[in-house]
Amino acid sequence: MLYAAQGGGGAGGLTPILMIVLLFGVMYFMMIRPQQKRRREAEAMQRALAPGDEVVTIGGLYGTVTGVDDDTVLLEVAPGVQTRYARPAIARVVTQAERPVEETVEDADAVKE
Repeated sequence: MLYAAQGGGGAGGLTPILMIVLLFGVMYFMMIRPQQKRRREAEAMQRALAPGDEVVTIGGLYGTVTGVDDDTVLLEVAPGVQTRYARPAIARVVTQAERPVEETVEDADAVKE
């Protein structure tokens, strides 16, 4: 009788380990991965800042980008009033300034012919 009780629980030892692995997998796909994607998008937006863009800071201040440095952005928040912010302080771009269309090498070759 004792032997029969011990023999039926062989797969039961593996179940808690599988549940823990499954839990970590779900946490990765539901929490960690989307957060990484949002962070990459925010960094790309902050790298693409250029003078003339209208932005909102994380504090809710609206302004127009007048200058961009390696890790700072100069915003004009009112006529003649400029403030300096760290790039990560920019939450989103409201409107982008007109950017000149860059001519590619292939387009330049086609124009020459």
